[in-house]
This record gives sequence, structure tokens and C-alpha cells, in this order.
Amino acid sequence: MSTSTLERVQKHRAALRASGLRPVQIWVPDTRHAGFAEECHRQSQLLQGDVHEQEATDWLEEIADRKGWQ
Repeated sequence: MSTSTLERVQKHRAALRASGLRPVQIWVPDTRHAGFAEECHRQSQLLQGDVHEQEATDWLEEIADRKGWQ
């Protein structure tokens, strides 16, 4: 990063902090990782027939706003 870029980034971050925000780092699964899709499938199979999962799915279906979706 060049000095001017670094200064702009620092200024931007300082302005965000001054407005009451703070930085947070979050780690999420890498969807490009080998085996990701297979692991998703495996976990979804474990939930098949689970009463609590069905209740959650039913609730999500009930509250979903699909206006404008095809």
C-alpha cells in the first residue's frame, strides 16, 4: 500500500471510529474450499426429519416476503 493510500485508509477508519463504529473481523466458511458442497449436503441430510428443523423451515416459509421474485 502506498503512503497516500495508507493515509486515506487511516483517515477513513478514523472517521468511522469517530462516528461510533468499530472494526470487527469475521471468519466465514470458504465456499471455494474442496469438499464444501459435500459437507453442506451431509449436514442437511442429518437434519432431514428433524422436528425442530421442520418448525424453523415452516416459519421461514410463512414469513418470507417473495414480492417481486419469480
